[in-house]
This record gives sequence, C-alpha cells and structure tokens, in this order.
Amino acid sequence: MTKRTSAKYKIDRRMGENIWGRPKSPVNRREYGPGQHGQRRKGKLSDFGMQLRAKQKLKGYYGDLTEKQFRRIFTEAERVKGDTGENLIGLLERRLDAVVYRAKFVPTVFAARQFVNHGHVTVNGKKVNIPSYRVKEGDVVEVRTSSKQNVAVLDAVALTERDVPDYMEVDHSKMAATFVRTPGLGDVPYPVMMEPNLVIEYYAQN
Repeated sequence: MTKRTSAKYKIDRRMGENIWGRPKSPVNRREYGPGQHGQRRKGKLSDFGMQLRAKQKLKGYYGDLTEKQFRRIFTEAERVKGDTGENLIGLLERRLDAVVYRAKFVPTVFAARQFVNHGHVTVNGKKVNIPSYRVKEGDVVEVRTSSKQNVAVLDAVALTERDVPDYMEVDHSKMAATFVRTPGLGDVPYPVMMEPNLVIEYYAQN
C-alpha cells in the first residue's frame, strides 16, 4: 500500500477543495486546512501562491506524483508542438493508472496505481505493471482474466459518482477500455477547475 493512499484526504484538506469529487471528502464538512491552525489560513494568496496551489492540485489529482515526475512530464509538454497546458493534460491522461481510473476499474487514482503495480492490467494483451506507462491512441487496456471478478473492481464499476469520459470506449462486461484519443483540458471531467496556465507560469519563474 503506497503511503500516499492513506493521505489522499489530506490533499483535499490542504487544497481546500474536493479535487476528486468524492462523497466522503472531509472538505464536504470542513473547508479549512488540516491541523490546529487550519482555520487561520484563509488569507489572500499571492500570484506565486496561486501558481503553486494550481501545480499542487494538478499534481495531487494524479496520485500526488513526485515533483521530479511531474516536472519531467511538464518539460516534455513544453517540447511537444502546440499549447503547453493542453499537452500537459494530455500526457497526464495518457498515464496507464489514469486510464484505469477513468475506465472505472478502480474507485480512486491511488487504487489505480496499486492495481497496475500488482499486475492486474494488460495493454494490447501484454501485462504492464508500470503506472506511468504511456498509453497510445487505439491501445486496449484490459483487466486480466484472473482479476475480473475482484470485488473491488466490481464495486468500482457500479459507482455512480463519475462517468467514463468520451475519449475512451469502455466495455465493462469484458473489463476492457480503448483509449480513443488524447483529450484536452475541456474534455477531462475534473470535479474542480484545473489551471494548467498557472502551472506554466509557476515553472517559468522557478
């Protein structure tokens, strides 16, 4: 079990937003930050603070990636032709753990990372256990036969709190998902507003 799994609600509290849209998020009850001084942290953020918050929120959403991982993805997004913010979102959504989460094979992005790590997933028929593996358009991601009756998987499929986005085609009877196209910011069903433009500004100054 990754150490970040138990801390997922701390990320919500730190951001002051229910970034995954989960019904059990503590932000639904208390909007202030964690700790004894949490209620005193509502001061107006500086431009740098807003940029940092935007970066931490996006980084946290994808399973609280390490700074090194996130910076590497951002650098690649800068190199690719086109809008850096849109490229960044597209690269994050092409991560195998993100695809598994979007397909509703698991309830959380943290569970997706663990699910892939433990070898429950194939890509185009071959087992892949690297959460950061980058899926290509047309790739078929499937739950391995031995894992298709996993109770956690069946429970996740039945969840009604989120839908499968239209840039993926999912057949839950076969536990298979096709990554149809790389999405842009407007295609991704984030429960809260993500601001990749502020992430770009953050890295431009740091």
